Amino acid sequence: MQQLNQDQLLSSYNFELPVDAIAQRPLEPRHRARMLRVEGGDLGCSHLQVWDLAQQLRKGDLLVVNNTRVLRARLKARRATGGLVELLVLEPAALGGGQWICLAKPAKKLKVGDWLELQAPDQPPQRLQVLGCNEASGGRILQFPSECIDAAALEPLLVRYGSMPLPPYIHQQDASDDERYQTRFASRPGAVAAPTAGLHLSDELLDAIRAGGVEIASITLHVGLGTFRPLEIENLSGLQLHSEWVEVTADLVAAVAACRARGGRLIAVGTTSVRSLEAVAQLNGGLLKSHCGPVDLVIQPGYKFKVVEGLLTNFHLPKSSLLLLVSALIGRERLMALYREAIEKKYRFFSYGDAMWIPPEAVLNSAKSEAC
Repeated sequence: MQQLNQDQLLSSYNFELPVDAIAQRPLEPRHRARMLRVEGGDLGCSHLQVWDLAQQLRKGDLLVVNNTRVLRARLKARRATGGLVELLVLEPAALGGGQWICLAKPAKKLKVGDWLELQAPDQPPQRLQVLGCNEASGGRILQFPSECIDAAALEPLLVRYGSMPLPPYIHQQDASDDERYQTRFASRPGAVAAPTAGLHLSDELLDAIRAGGVEIASITLHVGLGTFRPLEIENLSGLQLHSEWVEVTADLVAAVAACRARGGRLIAVGTTSVRSLEAVAQLNGGLLKSHCGPVDLVIQPGYKFKVVEGLLTNFHLPKSSLLLLVSALIGRERLMALYREAIEKKYRFFSYGDAMWIPPEAVLNSAKSEAC
């Protein structure tokens, strides 16, 4: 019982990370990043490169990736008084019609009725009006052109005026981030942060994986507001997370069924893929079915996985919901020990950092469902 209590305390997921361990720039090629392999049983770990993933997978496996595309959602605007405002476009507001929820800095100076002008080199000013406040995010509701009803319609404007919304712990940014902060399979616009495990998969590695008889299928989860909301409640037993928009297609459901039928393993790339698959299965009594809409599943120690059997992931922020999810696969104490080793071995952390590979044999028996 004591162990369970520790798993439910946010402070149990804290660790000290040297500042120089936070990756500021990505490695090239993408697959050159290091990859810590979690061994089965209590055999510790081994140290590989992401390129080695092709040999770690087996013929008949199914690799599920998140095909969301990051919007150039960071905008610079000027108030009527001349003051500058930085905006981060998050998601459409409930009333639609070109209304979007945006984080703003400084937000307190934006009053209902105020006008802003987006500014960018070689572009005419684009006027936006502040319509209201969004209590859930602390952001502002802004009126964009009325035709900007969804991410696909808004994206052309963001391409002209916006920049990539790199996380605040990355202090270097240049033009290469427009390509490098997207996965090679990004096709569905709507995210405000990258599904970072997928950033490791180069075209060459994807080709090698397919050549080994592994199938690749896609889900869509638009990484949204939850990414910017740190966990604050010490007792995690009643934890709730912000919902995120997910699409699981009939093609993906068929690919998963075919993988099961041939005895393959379902490997998720990134925690967003895990959350998508598991949340939709949870909505359907443990069965994966087609779905399009929001999900808000919390995965933490004690969770029994319905679909996912293995995971390629990055090294995550302290006290984050992502640490809870990975702990559900391999156990909190083991995960924190592996993080200590990764820090000692100079692994690179967070979005542009290195990877962790959790093969099915490393997953806790208590976390596996009979279907897996």
